[in-house]
Amino acid sequence: MTQVSAWRRCTAAFAAIATLALGACSTPPAFQVSEPSARVGTVESITQDAVQNMNTTAGTIGGALIGGGLGSLIGGGTGQVVASVVGATGGAYLGNQAAQRSQTLVWRIAVRYDDGSVASIQQTSAPNLRIGDRVRVTQNGIELLR
Repeated sequence: MTQVSAWRRCTAAFAAIATLALGACSTPPAFQVSEPSARVGTVESITQDAVQNMNTTAGTIGGALIGGGLGSLIGGGTGQVVASVVGATGGAYLGNQAAQRSQTLVWRIAVRYDDGSVASIQQTSAPNLRIGDRVRVTQNGIELLR
């Protein structure tokens, strides 16, 4: 009976950890602008950058907990403790590495509006724009003006 309840606690802990780890994952929105209305301006710069999707701390902790839990399923007594520690260490390393590699490419487009203010628009698709293009920025995207 003790082994069954320990197994259930372990399973519940893994489910909670997996939920937290998945909750820590986030991808940048396809298009992001903070302006509520359409504005017209000129493209000043376009840069490409990689944005990290997952917090490395969450990846490390999640990996350690999962690795330690899996290690605890191996052997018994002192061997089980050693397997848990090794599993937690390996899981922490792998979770951290996975979090560092989880990236999305984004383009940041600086637009100087006609009133002189500058906005930075971020999107995950390559823009079909050049520096100097006249554009209209709305909540739905950037529109090239002809």
